[in-house]
Amino acid sequence: MNAATLEEKVWRRFTPAQRLARFAVYLGLVTAIVVSIQTIEVIPEFLLDAPEQMADLLRRMWPVAFSYYPKGVHEALIETLHIATLGTIISVVIAFPIGLAAAHNIVPNRLLNHIARLLLVSSRSVNSLVWALLFVAVFGPGALAGTLAIAFRSVGFVGKLVGEAVEEANRGTIEALEASGAPWLSALTFGYWPQIQPAFWSVVLFRWDINVRESAVLGLVGAGGIGMALDTAMNLFQWDRVAMVLLAIFTVVIVAEIVVTAIRQRIL
Repeated sequence: MNAATLEEKVWRRFTPAQRLARFAVYLGLVTAIVVSIQTIEVIPEFLLDAPEQMADLLRRMWPVAFSYYPKGVHEALIETLHIATLGTIISVVIAFPIGLAAAHNIVPNRLLNHIARLLLVSSRSVNSLVWALLFVAVFGPGALAGTLAIAFRSVGFVGKLVGEAVEEANRGTIEALEASGAPWLSALTFGYWPQIQPAFWSVVLFRWDINVRESAVLGLVGAGGIGMALDTAMNLFQWDRVAMVLLAIFTVVIVAEIVVTAIRQRIL
């Protein structure tokens, strides 16, 4: 066996095409980072001064104005929870039929499937703050705008996951029901629902947890909730009250996470 034959059998991890593709990816990432840094125009003086400014801000926040909670935070915090809860319920009512329409095994019509998926994508593509700005312009500032913003933002999330759960359901039970002459609604109730129920409740609880976090900042654009208290305190440079609001938001988010985890362990 000559040297040329031995050289041809040398193992290489990547083919020339794969090495070229990896190089193109790395080059693209580096280019994107460089262009991004140039676009956002980072000012070195502000960047170097940031630790000092942050330390000064934390000093202004201490001590926390706990006395501000009863009159300025509690009611807004409860309103935030109401916005998240009612928005989640409305989103489920809207998203469930749209999710079913997006599932091809429930609605074997490609046009309806595409229309339903377009609605779900449209909902997910608009941020909750943008939805809030839109509804504030329509209904005025307040909790109604925040509730609708949470609902319309959540429709795409809930509907997509419900539709995917329906499409992944085992066809054996459904075919048995259909063979026995069961109507469509009975097949959905006794065939699909028992299979997707765990995923459905998991999605709803997870979305409510997310909505609690999102509804906390909707008040920054006038959509009600504790975000309005935060915005007011910041505009008046009352940093001890800002600390109180942030502490309340952090506490509610932690409690919501614990509650959701406990409920999921009980029902799933």
